[in-house]
Amino acid sequence: PELLEEILEKGNLNRAFKRVKANKGAPGIDGITVEETGAYLRENQKELIERIRRGKYTPDPVRRVEIPKPDGGIRKLGIPTVKDRIFQQAITQRLTPVYEPLFPENSYGYRPGRSAKDAIQKVKEYAEQGYIHGIALDLPKYFDTLNHEILLNILRRNVRDERVIQWIKRYLKSGVMEDGVVMETEEGSPQGGNTPPLLANIYLNEFDQEYQKRGVVFVRYADDIVLLAKSERA
Repeated sequence: PELLEEILEKGNLNRAFKRVKANKGAPGIDGITVEETGAYLRENQKELIERIRRGKYTPDPVRRVEIPKPDGGIRKLGIPTVKDRIFQQAITQRLTPVYEPLFPENSYGYRPGRSAKDAIQKVKEYAEQGYIHGIALDLPKYFDTLNHEILLNILRRNVRDERVIQWIKRYLKSGVMEDGVVMETEEGSPQGGNTPPLLANIYLNEFDQEYQKRGVVFVRYADDIVLLAKSERA
């Protein structure tokens, strides 16, 4: 079956629903809670799936939430509606096995069975091997500036079903609602939801591959990258 059919397959959608339910989380702009979504989907699932198949499904804008950071800054999250979280999770479940083998060993963010602790441990291991000079790069506002067309073209290399590409594009362009006003999203990917972390890794994998090609020693956790060398000159 084509990728879209695999994503919409009943077992995959059920797994996605269970995962979203387990994560709980706040409702999106429609106010429908995780608990209420089960009943909503029982009534509307067939129609929603049909609209997705025909390319007529439009994801809701995400709800803007500001979370205080420990350092005093503010992290802006975009909370999708629960139904969109389920669909995003269903996409992620099918795309993860495609992309996981393509990611390098030294990428740790948002990957199954890997954590920030593992990334720190890896940096320590490199230090013990003599890589004691490092530069820490934080890609500022990475999630806000991601170029949609570049990402979609990267996806097209491995995703042959254009309907899935267009569906992801609609998620990227779905907009953000803040104080009742919807703002368009021409670039960036909202922090929040189930697909953006995987899309971030797919996008940043381009940099990882370039570092590897040039023999640069690095460790990456999401948009935090440490470049390591044995001497300052390197």
